[in-house]
Amino acid sequence: MKTLYFECNMGAAGDMLFASLLELCDNPDDFLTKLNSVGIPGVYVSRNNVQKCGINGTHVTVTVGGKEEISDDSHTHEHSHNHEHSHDYDHSHGREHSHDHSGKHSHTHEHINNDYAAIKHLIGHLDVSDKVKADSLDIYMLIAKAESYVHGVEIEQIHFHEVGQMDAVADIVGVAMLIEQLGPQKIISSPINTGSGFVRCAHGLLPVPAPATAKILRSVPIYSDTTKGELCTPTGAAILKHYVEDYTVMPVMKVERIGYGMGTKDFEKANCVRAYWGDIESDNTEEIIELSCNLDDMTPEAIAFAAERLMAEGALDVYTTAIGMKKNRAGIMLNCLCKPVNRVHLLTLIFKHTSTLGVREQQFRRYILEREQYDVETQYGRVGVKKSFGYGITKTKPEYEDLARIAFEQDLTISDVIANIEL
Repeated sequence: MKTLYFECNMGAAGDMLFASLLELCDNPDDFLTKLNSVGIPGVYVSRNNVQKCGINGTHVTVTVGGKEEISDDSHTHEHSHNHEHSHDYDHSHGREHSHDHSGKHSHTHEHINNDYAAIKHLIGHLDVSDKVKADSLDIYMLIAKAESYVHGVEIEQIHFHEVGQMDAVADIVGVAMLIEQLGPQKIISSPINTGSGFVRCAHGLLPVPAPATAKILRSVPIYSDTTKGELCTPTGAAILKHYVEDYTVMPVMKVERIGYGMGTKDFEKANCVRAYWGDIESDNTEEIIELSCNLDDMTPEAIAFAAERLMAEGALDVYTTAIGMKKNRAGIMLNCLCKPVNRVHLLTLIFKHTSTLGVREQQFRRYILEREQYDVETQYGRVGVKKSFGYGITKTKPEYEDLARIAFEQDLTISDVIANIEL
């Protein structure tokens, strides 16, 4: 199984993730030529080799109108509170710098309006695939939702100050293009080092991780070591949150390539994201968690709603079992299967949407078949098909929703539709 593994022992910023993936390319210069032609206004992206603690890696530089665009995407996003003050920041991550912000950079080139609508319009008109557009906008939405929550304003009122600048657009779109080009079957990451301490802004001292970053990383395994400074930025956090399926130690892997994406600031440890590309032997198993509780004082409608909310928020499966409880009461046991990374979030939802006062947890190893989805053309039109395979077994099954639609339109039974189509 082709797998992409990010090692985030020194956090992650957008440019560092981009540079690490760029090193996995067969022809990185050809890729940058392509990126520079997709239509990001005035942007030119280049790469250069740098060393951190004696290790060679890649750093990417973005210029707009011939002048370098400096990213500082930690927590400098403006919103519509009409604050009349300048921002003085001292950051310690990715492309760090230290200078006065007065609502714009010291260089003179102009920037686009950086609200979400403008970013959506810009990305929607780039010469890239629909998937790259969708992934890029989903990443921006993660950031927008976090900023909206932190500042207490609507998403439409958020104005991305730094993270909306053209260098961040180039980083996010570049990552989306590279991942589409690589086509990994699985993307995983180490737990993320956020750094430690505080960063100073005009509002005062902010704890690391910055509030927006912390919001994005909710339910993601993170930790802090003795490194002083902000190691994970909102852009880096959002990219990982969007793409990564699981956060764990590096699996047994036949590595084909390794990419080093370098940050700007120097620490005692090499300031880089390391990306591994290779194959993992798929044993078709995964670790899952079962959360369960007994209920004897909820209506069927309320239990059904709780189950729907759990499925919508990332549960692998939710099911109920009729049980007998104390005092001979008939009850329902609610069972929620989930990945370990979603444990805390789903546990909170169980307490929120049910009357239980306690939840049990068990760990299981689940054996699964590989899965694919595709469409076939039939005499009735398009029908989606699910294919599963592994352990010497192959199964195909048409999508129920498509069968039901055709049966309704043709006044047939579902059995008739199945009998008349070829998968």
